[in-house]
Amino acid sequence: MTKIGLEIHGYLDTKEKLFCSCLNSQNERKNSLICPICTGQPGSKPNLPNVEALKKSVQIALMLNTKINTIENKKKLIWQRKHYSWPDLPKGYQTTLSGTYAVPIGENGKFLGIRIRELHLEEDPASWDPKTGCIDYNRSGSPLIEIVTEPDFTSSEEVTNWLKRLIITLSYIKAINKQAGIKADVNVNIEGVSERTEIKNVHSIKDIAKVIEFELIRQKKERPKKMETRRWNPQKEKTEPMRSKESHADYRFISDPDLTIISLKEKDVNKIKSNLPESPEIKLKKLITQHKIPKEHAETLSKNLELVEFFESVITKIKPEFALPWINVELLRVLNYNKKTLDEVAIEINHFIELLQLIQQGKLTELKGKQILNKFIPKSFSPKSELKGSERITNEKELSKLIEEVIKKNSKAVQDYKAGEKNSFNYLMGEIMKSSNRRADFKIASDILKELLKK
Repeated sequence: MTKIGLEIHGYLDTKEKLFCSCLNSQNERKNSLICPICTGQPGSKPNLPNVEALKKSVQIALMLNTKINTIENKKKLIWQRKHYSWPDLPKGYQTTLSGTYAVPIGENGKFLGIRIRELHLEEDPASWDPKTGCIDYNRSGSPLIEIVTEPDFTSSEEVTNWLKRLIITLSYIKAINKQAGIKADVNVNIEGVSERTEIKNVHSIKDIAKVIEFELIRQKKERPKKMETRRWNPQKEKTEPMRSKESHADYRFISDPDLTIISLKEKDVNKIKSNLPESPEIKLKKLITQHKIPKEHAETLSKNLELVEFFESVITKIKPEFALPWINVELLRVLNYNKKTLDEVAIEINHFIELLQLIQQGKLTELKGKQILNKFIPKSFSPKSELKGSERITNEKELSKLIEEVIKKNSKAVQDYKAGEKNSFNYLMGEIMKSSNRRADFKIASDILKELLKK
């Protein structure tokens, strides 16, 4: 039987690092966001742990349905020093809430059918380039959340789907820095055939799947009998030996004397829990069952908390079936064109509702509505301010005169249409909409055009 477990590391989205006031950023000039604490200078002492990082860790633990270790349960979180010798670790140890004597923030959870063994907070090492020997300390001391699963996965496909849904769930609470992404240590073995192999620091879901597939083939062939740590070579798309697998004793865990014990209180945990959003699974179920949204469209909405909450607000005034294409298609089109997400722009719900109401009332054509929506980036406005000169043209006499002008200017398209080129009709309608500044009522104009083309 195939057994696959993950140790997932996500960079917490905090302003500062875990034990110092340096900015927590991944995209600055190398070694520009550093201080004596995060570079391990002699005599430096850590600050108190970043409260924001602790809060986000509890949020994640709750979203993954783990049991939170609180002072009421007689559990205290004790910082440990995890010793190992590696160029990216300036102090010679990593400060973590994991280890032999540690109590994790959360444990014994279950997320989408996969058991969560534990979840803990720790600091990230620096970034070391083994080819050049250069070390960038900007990342050193950044707060990391580590999510450890039980070996409940049986295939790379199962892992891939689960990780995608995990990332969507964590995006709901804005806990993980989406620019930094995640990395994972992947544990693979085949029961009765091979001992467990750990593959360190795999940096994408795509590579995690490749690691699993490669290891299953390798282990069936080589049948390794000793536990081993390996690394992933993305250029060669293979795992390579790194070192023998360490045990907890190899890390020489000791309590950190420079840091105070953390005692989480149930009242504080409950307060955090009360402010959590509904999970993507609950949102998806509500969209399908309560609002009768087709599953594929509901899945698109539920992948983004801002988008689904925007939709839920809009449908308090607009019927869901009318609002859906304007959000799932048109709004996403405008955001994607501007390379923005909904939380990066200032679109007011009442402005969006007003726009749809004007279209429903027949005061704006859909094309004119789309043109106004284009202008909502980066900041929306009342569509009524653009209503003058934008009203839908329904007067047949006015439309006939306009269409006659279009026919005169496009004689070739008219000839092509009469010769059987049906696309020429669409071209002429496009010219009519352009000539009317998208104000012509599409159905009325279409009927008039058909009658005039018969003459």
